[in-house]
Amino acid sequence: MLLKSYSHLEFEVGTDEAGRGCLAGPVTAAAILINEKLENELINDSKKLSLKSRNSLRNYIEEHNKLFQIAHISENRIDEINILNASIEAMHTAISQLHFMPEFIIVDGNRFKPYKEVQYKTIVKGDSKYLSIAAASILAKTYRDEYMLQLHEEFPMYRWDKNMGYPTKEHRKAILDHGPCKYHRKSFRLLPEQLVLNL
Repeated sequence: MLLKSYSHLEFEVGTDEAGRGCLAGPVTAAAILINEKLENELINDSKKLSLKSRNSLRNYIEEHNKLFQIAHISENRIDEINILNASIEAMHTAISQLHFMPEFIIVDGNRFKPYKEVQYKTIVKGDSKYLSIAAASILAKTYRDEYMLQLHEEFPMYRWDKNMGYPTKEHRKAILDHGPCKYHRKSFRLLPEQLVLNL
């Protein structure tokens, strides 16, 4: 059973991101305040859930808890400030869009930067320990996947409907065959060293 709170403060927000390791598209973050209605033993780290379970749990979370926000940080911004800073910026942006000021923030992983004067705690594998981070991981992943499905319509050759921008063999072969597009992260190694593109 996941823990509901780290700080035991009323306005504790959990945050997580999705898409850090992708070659294309945004990095997406969610921030959520867990309310008393959100009780579901199936909520867990999104990476441990099937596509069907993630989408079902997203619907459950949205139905029972409106206190969340989503933020996408574009591939251009990722190239500009690097993926770690972009991930933190995505989390900060999602938190800033909440209609209240958090008293405490818990973050999945081990890297974060202070958000205003709010205390925070980074928690390695927090998405498998705390309900708010797990819920944020599900929201971030499903909203990002939804976004990538829209981009797939524009560039179907990369099969983002299957790989969501991650560096699969199929995705890398499509980059080799067609070259990168405007949604690819130019600061990332899009192909292995032996297959170099002239960008």
